Amino acid sequence: MSDSNCIYLLASNERLIGTASGVMTFSAEDLTDIPLIASYPLGLIDHANYRVGIVAEGDLPEQVDQEALCGLRTMLASVEDETTYTLLSSAAQIVIWHESFKFCPRCAASLHAHSGELAKVCSSCAHRQYPIISPCIIVLVRKGDQCLLAHASKFAPGRYSVLAGFIEAGESAEHAVLREVKEEVGITVKNLTYCFSQSWPFPHSFMLGYMAEYESGDITPDGEEILDADWFSASNLPVLPPKFTIARRLIDRFLVDIGETLPEDSTLFFAAE
Repeated sequence: MSDSNCIYLLASNERLIGTASGVMTFSAEDLTDIPLIASYPLGLIDHANYRVGIVAEGDLPEQVDQEALCGLRTMLASVEDETTYTLLSSAAQIVIWHESFKFCPRCAASLHAHSGELAKVCSSCAHRQYPIISPCIIVLVRKGDQCLLAHASKFAPGRYSVLAGFIEAGESAEHAVLREVKEEVGITVKNLTYCFSQSWPFPHSFMLGYMAEYESGDITPDGEEILDADWFSASNLPVLPPKFTIARRLIDRFLVDIGETLPEDSTLFFAAE
């Protein structure tokens, strides 16, 4: 049963329901005859309560054109403000968490959605399971008027980005920056400066963005995660990450810092100044 005072995002089969124009929203009336497997709060946005509802694959509202549905990255590409980005990012992470954590880690009994908060509760021992967040660092390394960009094995052909990695147990974010840069491209950096953060829903990362200065060493890609890396100036930038990413925001920040005009397709809602 849906809450009559809420606006709903829907997900089915671990995928948010939306098109290239953006995520679709539904009223409680739209969901009158559609059973929700689970429902979780997304918070108050523009004076409206939002929730994400999980439905069975065949139980979509009649106004949904299934031929037009697309993936999360395509939906994010149409986002033009931080509020909408946060809404999609939160919903996507909650959906993955809901599907990934079905049993209690303490007693293995089934988990079900908590009625009053963003959590699951064990049907046997009452243990509460909250959404998983994985802290990561992401860093743009600067050498004068050049920045270090790398092509990772998972990237599309020709695309380069800044370096990133997970924070390991027991280490600080700053130590993770030094370690990841050394492991991935073989150089050392100094003068780390924290810039900004971003929740990254692939699947549940929390990115801490840094700027750093080159100190020593020759670029040597590890050959596994990083296939190629080099220094780039503003005049010879490769294909860059999409505008909604924190990686692009760091690159924009670098360009602003060296006095360059940002590209027309630059970040729209994460101001680089």
